[in-house]
Amino acid sequence: MPIKSYLAHAVTGKKEELKNALLRLPQCEVVLAENQDIIALVTDTVNEDEEDLLKEKIETIPSLKLLSLVSGFQTPQN
Repeated sequence: MPIKSYLAHAVTGKKEELKNALLRLPQCEVVLAENQDIIALVTDTVNEDEEDLLKEKIETIPSLKLLSLVSGFQTPQN
């Protein structure tokens, strides 16, 4: 199961809109930066294919300026 963390940079003035869009995606956990238009985003998906689809959805959000992968790992499936 892939778990990845990203920094999601919002378009200026659109942080709240980006946060709400990300919160609507069930595989996402959102942590807001207090002094920047940045959101720490953690995704948890079943497999790499699902992760790729989720990333594609995230990248289509209009209030997203930049998505930067910070860390990722995959736990072995038993």
